[in-house]
Amino acid sequence: MSVELRHLRYLLAVADQGSFTRAAEELYISQPTLSQQVRQMERTLGVQLLDRSGRSVRLTDAGQTYVQHARRALRDLAAGERALQDVEDLSRGHLRLAATPSFTAYLVGPLAAELHDRHPGITLTVRETTQDSIEAALLADDIDLGIAFAGAHQQGIEATGLYTENLGLVVRADPRAPRPQEPLDLQELTDRELVLLSGDFATRGHIDAYFTAHQVTPRIAMEANSIQALIEIVQRTPLATVLPDAVTHDHPHLRPVPLRPALPPREVTLLSRAHAYRSAAVRAFTRLIDDVVEQRGYRSDTGGQRSPSPTL
Repeated sequence: MSVELRHLRYLLAVADQGSFTRAAEELYISQPTLSQQVRQMERTLGVQLLDRSGRSVRLTDAGQTYVQHARRALRDLAAGERALQDVEDLSRGHLRLAATPSFTAYLVGPLAAELHDRHPGITLTVRETTQDSIEAALLADDIDLGIAFAGAHQQGIEATGLYTENLGLVVRADPRAPRPQEPLDLQELTDRELVLLSGDFATRGHIDAYFTAHQVTPRIAMEANSIQALIEIVQRTPLATVLPDAVTHDHPHLRPVPLRPALPPREVTLLSRAHAYRSAAVRAFTRLIDDVVEQRGYRSDTGGQRSPSPTL
């Protein structure tokens, strides 16, 4: 008998669940069948892969080593299946995209609209999550591309610079206010009540560090864990918030107000897994995002330059 794909999936399910019972439920097979198949696999390999002596099932040292290769093998096979299904004329395809929350507020919508206009046969799956989760998902081959910020990245992650994101004060639009809005000295901001993102957002940490560096204590009247909630609150109250200037581009009831001194800008990057297979849909989206960034003026407004990546 040789090890088959089902054996690899069975082993990974037990390793992930720490239980034959829970793994069997996940796989929709009986627990005795699962146990028998895993023992068969161990006999074939001539090594014990699982420690069954405790309350939970754990990998042995040999099992931990083998599972790393098993995960890689299944991931590569899945990539191979997608490559076989890839259609170069883009009449069909699938793209898996993840982005940190601020980009779903102003960038993901235009990107999805442009993708649908250009390539209606490509289906798109969008996930909103943290940057660490994006990188983990890329390495696990759960997504194809991620939109996040420049910084220290996990090994195996490639980052391509897209543009520089500027943050500033965002207020309810007043038709009587002059255009463009004069910069507001940061010290004057203490006279205004703010609604800010909650502390679990990286953007909030960026904002807090800015206030701390300039020894300013803001008057925080509300917090929210949703950018859409901030937009709704600011449109309906005198409260102001701090968000990327680009959020106001599609919201006529909002107006950006530059702060003096300005918040430190952040470089926006397109993340991918190094040496991963690039489907036709991924390559098309990589070209598309560059066009959308240019069309919406994000690069020209900020002076940000795209760092070319030969692998994209």
